[in-house]
Formats: sequence, C-alpha cells, structure tokens
Amino acid sequence: MPSGWVVEEVAGSPGAFHARALPVPAVRTIWLARPTEAALVLGSAQPPAAADGDACARAGVAVVRRRSGGGAVLVEPGRLLWVDVVVPAGDPLWEADVGRAFLWLGDAWVATLASHGVPAQVHRGGLVTTPWSRVVCFGGLGTGEVTDPAGAKLIGISQRRTREATRFQCAALAAWEPAPLVALLSLTPDERSAAEQDLASRAAGVPMDLEALAVSFVRHLP
Repeated sequence: MPSGWVVEEVAGSPGAFHARALPVPAVRTIWLARPTEAALVLGSAQPPAAADGDACARAGVAVVRRRSGGGAVLVEPGRLLWVDVVVPAGDPLWEADVGRAFLWLGDAWVATLASHGVPAQVHRGGLVTTPWSRVVCFGGLGTGEVTDPAGAKLIGISQRRTREATRFQCAALAAWEPAPLVALLSLTPDERSAAEQDLASRAAGVPMDLEALAVSFVRHLP
C-alpha cells in the first residue's frame, strides 16, 4: 500500500454513505463502500421526479441523492465496486481545474486494470454527451473517466469539491445491464425501449473480480 493514505471499508446503506462527512482535518483517504441494500442514486442536478417511485418501491430499491454531478446509478450489493477518494486542498494531487483534477485518478485506474491484463484508457477530452447521458451516469463520458479500447465506459468518476477537499466517487460494474436501471426511471414505455437500445454499447462490465480490483487499486495509488 502506498504511504500517506487512510483506507477504510464502510458498510451501510448508499444513502448513509453519500451523507458521510469528510474527515477533519482532511487527509488522503480511500473509502471502500460495501452497500447493504439496493438504491437508485440520482445525481445532484436530477429532480426527484427522475425516479419512478412506484417502480422503485416494488423492486425494493431506495431512492437517494448524491452531492456530486452526473446521472443515475443503480447500486446493488455485490454488483458494483464503489470507491471514494478524498484529496485535501493543497495536496500535490489536488488540482484547481475541475477537468484536470480527474486525470491522475483515471491514470491510476488504467494502471490497475493493466496489471490484470485488462486494456483501458483515460478519456482526456471534454464532456461527451449522448441522448441519455443526463439521465444515466454510464450513458455519457467525462474527462478522466476510463473506457475500454472500443470507448465503452468501465470506470465512472464524479467529484464534489469543498474548500477543504475534493471527494471523488468512482464506480465499476460487474456487468453492464441498462434494463434494470431504466425500469426504475420515470419514462414512457417508448422512452425505456429507446434508452435500453442506446445505452447498451455505452458502457461495459469490468472483466475481473471486483474485490481483487479494489485491492489492486489501492496498491496503484500514487
């Protein structure tokens, strides 16, 4: 493990994890989330009405909101690797430019995947929007996020910035299946069908054990 990082495993509901306060004083911190229940996590700019409350209730899926941007993510125990990375302001890894702030983290993920024989690359351009990118996190592509060679997103990253620190939220999926997520959104049947078709090739599952990926990621931190 690289020196200078505090690593914690945090089990609990997705809502409680998103509400978790930053360490005081802020230090380099890794939180390995262990969700204990399913949740549809909306981005900070999405209205509550983006979720189909009745569909979520029938599926036993909580609806929560994160403070970082992007579209919705379906969190299910054992089907997603969720890692938060806290970097204090003034740290050598902290970057004032919001876009460039992601790049070192994307590079760390690429190095991690490469060590397991999984080819990947960091998206270094600007925001790539698609018809469903404002609705579904894995439907678009932001600076610093990680894709496979074909351009499908493997690692989604968002950030929340305060005066004290930047909190990056990273997600890798065991498999990319847009239908269960789309079924929980407030969409018409035609919109759901269109969303499923468009989103099918936008992302991909990481072809390796997610627990092994988590351990390796910590080892590849700068």
